[in-house]
Amino acid sequence: MIRDPIVEEVRKAREEYAKQFNFDLDAMFDDLERRQRESGRETVSFPPKRRAAIVASRDEANTGT
Repeated sequence: MIRDPIVEEVRKAREEYAKQFNFDLDAMFDDLERRQRESGRETVSFPPKRRAAIVASRDEANTGT
């Protein structure tokens, strides 16, 4: 398997970040949310897609109607 130095760098950064929070996903999520809030950048939220609409769209695409 070919070693990709960029992938290795990203994996190392991910490991170091997770280690700071003792691999606690909730703590990492809280930190990322805090960083996002403190960045001052505008964020965009989209309403959740309704499952029925997704299934209907998929069914229409599969039947060609």
